[in-house]
Amino acid sequence: MNRLTEQFFEASTGIFTQAEVAVAIDGSDFSRHALIKRAMAGGEILNIRRGLYCLAPKYQKKPISVYSLAQYIYGPSYVSLESALNYHGWIPEAVYACTCASYRNAREFETPLGIFSYKRVPQNTFYAGVERCVDGNENVFFMASPAKALADYVYVHRLNWTGIDDAVESLRIEPDELAIIKSQELSNLVENYTNKRVKRFLVGWKETLDS
Repeated sequence: MNRLTEQFFEASTGIFTQAEVAVAIDGSDFSRHALIKRAMAGGEILNIRRGLYCLAPKYQKKPISVYSLAQYIYGPSYVSLESALNYHGWIPEAVYACTCASYRNAREFETPLGIFSYKRVPQNTFYAGVERCVDGNENVFFMASPAKALADYVYVHRLNWTGIDDAVESLRIEPDELAIIKSQELSNLVENYTNKRVKRFLVGWKETLDS
C-alpha cells in the first residue's frame, strides 16, 4: 500500500484534499505529487476533481457515501431534488446522478464514483429545511426534507404546479407519504423562497393539508 494511501486510510474519512496531503506528508511538492500519481496509477486513490481525492472502494476503512462526498465536491450545498426524494423513499426510480442544491452557479462533475449535479436555488436561509445526517458508517451529509426537495424541484424545472396533486401525478409519489408533512413546515418554506412559482406550489399544498 502506498505511503499516501496508508496515511489517509488511518487518519481520515477517506476523502482528502491536496492541501491535506501537504500537511500530512513530509517532503517537497514534487515528491508528494509523485506519491499521488503512483497511488492513482495503482488504483489506490481516485481523483474526484482537481485537488480532491478519495480512497478507492477496496481501500476504504468504511464505505464513503456519495451524499457525503457531494459536500466536498462543490459547496456550500445539500442533497436535494430527485436524490433527496429517493433517499426519503418518495419516488421509486433510482436516480442517475447525485442531485444537490447550491447558492453558487450550477455545475456538474463526472467522477469515478458517479455524476454530481448542482443546481442554483436562491432562498433566504439556505439550510432551512435541511437536516445534518450521519449514516451507519459515520459519513456526514446534509439532506433536504421531502418538502424542501420538492420546492427545489419546482424551482429548478420551472414547473407551474399549483399543489401536491401535480407532484403526485408527475413523480408517482404515494399520497400516504404526504401525511408526514406538517403545515408549519410548509409555512416556513413559503417564507424562505422568493420565487413565485415555488410559493404558489407550497401554498396550494398547505391549503390541501389544512382543508
